Amino acid sequence: MEKFTVLEGVAAPMKMINIDTDMIIPKQYLKTIKRTGLGKGLFSEKRFRDDGQREPGFRAQQAGYRKAKILVAGDNFGCGSSREHAPWALLDFGITCVISTSFGDIFYNNCFKNGVLPIKVSPEDLEKLFDDADRGANATLTVDLEKQEVRGPDGGRGQIRHRPASQARAPQRPRRSRRDHAEAGQDRGLRAKGQADAALGVSGPCRFGRADGASPASE
Repeated sequence: MEKFTVLEGVAAPMKMINIDTDMIIPKQYLKTIKRTGLGKGLFSEKRFRDDGQREPGFRAQQAGYRKAKILVAGDNFGCGSSREHAPWALLDFGITCVISTSFGDIFYNNCFKNGVLPIKVSPEDLEKLFDDADRGANATLTVDLEKQEVRGPDGGRGQIRHRPASQARAPQRPRRSRRDHAEAGQDRGLRAKGQADAALGVSGPCRFGRADGASPASE
């Protein structure tokens, strides 16, 4: 996906909550490790009937939404298993931005890694965006990252909510090399020996002789 600061496009509404990654891309499409070609499996259990015919009620494949770049979805989008194929399928289908009130944590982070922009808005703003999306190709949404807002076709504005502090990643501890671990082990061993020697009244290391310096053979 090309970088952008402003994205304008048709938005497809999906008024469902708890849309999980199994629904986004069913398990039969997970055999591939390629990022292309997965668009055909996106929401396939919702898009198609058992006989393989298209489901006419699925909005994203209706005539007014076939060029949709934005998906407006219900709360907790992308919950469930941590399959990275989910953002791959969205992007391959043409969706570059998903707007909801909340997302599954792993899916949310996977989107940033794979070229899909997840945007959080308030419940009130989401309802307005659903109304705009219902108008299909007659109405487009504008996502403005510089102004941190989503604009509707009639000038309505919704604020983008930033990632909560609770979702910020904890700082990672630096990884230690084998040499570091070995040296740390030696240091612990020396400290332990020093403590044992102190408890016995030994002033220094004494491997072969006595603590008073005399040789065992001299007795």
